[in-house]
Amino acid sequence: MTDPGPSLTQTLPVYRAAVFNVVAGANLGDPISFAAELDLDDTYELRAGATPVRLTLETRPDGGFLVASGSRVGVPGNRLCLDACLTFMSSQGATTEIIVMVEVDAAGDVEQVFALPLAPLEAKIDYTLVGIDRDSARTKFAQVACVSFTRGTRITMASGAQTPIEALREGVRVLTRDDGPQTVRWIGASTMRATGSFAPIRIRAGALNNTGDLLVSPDHRLFIYQRSDALGAGRNEILVRARHLVNGTTIVQEDGGFVDYFQILFDEHQIIYAEGIAAETLLVDTRTRAALPPDLDEALSRRIPGHAPRPHHEFEVSEALLDHPDAAEMLRRASTR
Repeated sequence: MTDPGPSLTQTLPVYRAAVFNVVAGANLGDPISFAAELDLDDTYELRAGATPVRLTLETRPDGGFLVASGSRVGVPGNRLCLDACLTFMSSQGATTEIIVMVEVDAAGDVEQVFALPLAPLEAKIDYTLVGIDRDSARTKFAQVACVSFTRGTRITMASGAQTPIEALREGVRVLTRDDGPQTVRWIGASTMRATGSFAPIRIRAGALNNTGDLLVSPDHRLFIYQRSDALGAGRNEILVRARHLVNGTTIVQEDGGFVDYFQILFDEHQIIYAEGIAAETLLVDTRTRAALPPDLDEALSRRIPGHAPRPHHEFEVSEALLDHPDAAEMLRRASTR
């Protein structure tokens, strides 16, 4: 694919390695580390009182990752390597996956190690290391980075019909905001644990003037047109991440169980209509490309000209600008008055 353009940033809830230590096994007392230093069957425990820290990474067009300016942890400009995906078995029998992220300084030395859990970790629980996969870390990370709709989400077709996303197939035409009817190139599906920071966000019917409940991945960006610039964004058209609108009532994060996520891909990054809300589709970039099946990745490289930046990419507003008692209600009113 062609160059995806400028760098992108993403903020992740991670643990510093020092708070997740071996309590039984060959590496007794050692913190979690990169794959070469780990031993299967070691048992780890999260330190009591440990809380995640916010690591902001910058994705470069060449596929690399850096600690971004403004990150709560790490040294801006240092490289971040996705070392391995680890599988742990808890004392209750549940499995938990953790992506190990290694920060490397300009001299090539390891600065520190972070653990990105794909499900919540609990303190004082034994976690036994049962799997070390050096090949899947990038794919697992891509799945986290993908924006996804959930099973049952009704998508507005080119005909105006409302179709559940799981019923869509490659080749059907969907109504887009910027380019009218467009052909679906691929539909991806995955099942994930709906827990912690990766649990889906439910936008209840009417919360943003939507016709039905909309359940999306936390970093899914919604397109909102404000008749008046209620947020002071300097523009009427904005993109807002679903997780930044959670208010505990009309917009909530639903933790528990599993969730079926679906990704929809077009020749270009598009805004479509889901349950009456304008929402983005999958953006193929250096974060998300690994989520595509290998054979499809090669085929799409020939068929799709590339997801170059489009004007609406610049419309995203920061979390700080949404720091209001109920930003969702402000936006609902601003979009109708």
